[in-house]
Amino acid sequence: MRLGLAGTGRIGTTHAEILSKLDSVSSLVLADAEPGRARDVAARLHVEHVDDIDALFSSGIDGLVVAAATDAHPELIIKAVDTGLPVFYEKPVAADIPGTLAVLDRIDGSGVPVQIGFQRRFDPGYASARKSVQSGELGWLHTLRATTLDPAPPPAEYIGRSGGLFRDCSVHDFDIIRWVTGREVREVYARGTNRGAGFFAEAGDVSTAAAMLMLDDDTIALVSAARYNAAGYDVRLEVHGSAGSVSVGLDERLPLTSAEPGVRMPSGSAYPGFMERFRPAYVRELEAFTRLVAGEAGSPCGAVDALEAFYIAEACQLSLREHRPVELAEVRR
Repeated sequence: MRLGLAGTGRIGTTHAEILSKLDSVSSLVLADAEPGRARDVAARLHVEHVDDIDALFSSGIDGLVVAAATDAHPELIIKAVDTGLPVFYEKPVAADIPGTLAVLDRIDGSGVPVQIGFQRRFDPGYASARKSVQSGELGWLHTLRATTLDPAPPPAEYIGRSGGLFRDCSVHDFDIIRWVTGREVREVYARGTNRGAGFFAEAGDVSTAAAMLMLDDDTIALVSAARYNAAGYDVRLEVHGSAGSVSVGLDERLPLTSAEPGVRMPSGSAYPGFMERFRPAYVRELEAFTRLVAGEAGSPCGAVDALEAFYIAEACQLSLREHRPVELAEVRR
């Protein structure tokens, strides 16, 4: 198949590298708002490029991968669906809930398959945790603990347009909690602090945050996120039930040193970032998209999943701002 990719920044370049090596992809066409960037990546990967993102739609592609800036997502998603092209896009669908709903209204009932980029669903650890929940081997759940700690913050200009720590970072934890448990979030209570660089406060953001989520079956999920964790990229999920517990991310590369005398775990080097930690998951995710384009499988993660995770992030943002518990019903439209 012939695929197009819009956006050759950090994540877009990673997707291009992966797609260029998949046997199911016969040709790949790149485009970027900065044509020179797409041209450079295409030359390095020995794939095609066009000088305008709109030109992708007339280049004979069978499907489109959207890794462009967030503000370009709605237009590209809608245009792909309107032209009958299966589309894969990085989160979010749009910058806010009204924009997300507008896109969903346009694509609903189109019959054109779409896939959202929540790569943790394709990680073996998270998949194993989900299986443990579904099988009943953990009994009934009472507590989940999800953590995402970045080694260092992204650039100031990124923070200003990221949407905030909950929407940009913790949204992955919100999605995976829904996916692993099969439950929805009923209420949240969130707090945050900023002891880092001044540009967080200038953007109305925080560098560290935590949220307690109450699920619809009264399971409690605790979510923490931070932009400063020099020990390494730390992403984990604990799932505790009445009959057993499992943990994702508890391996030799865990960036956490034991204070217990004589304990030498973990023994490996920490992951420097999310690209290295989830590289195999990104490959599986894009392989799933090629099967979607080929009509061999349905979407493993649709636009509604993106909306539900966004609702949780929005509720957390409101809770952070107003220092109170927020029910999801308050932010639903």
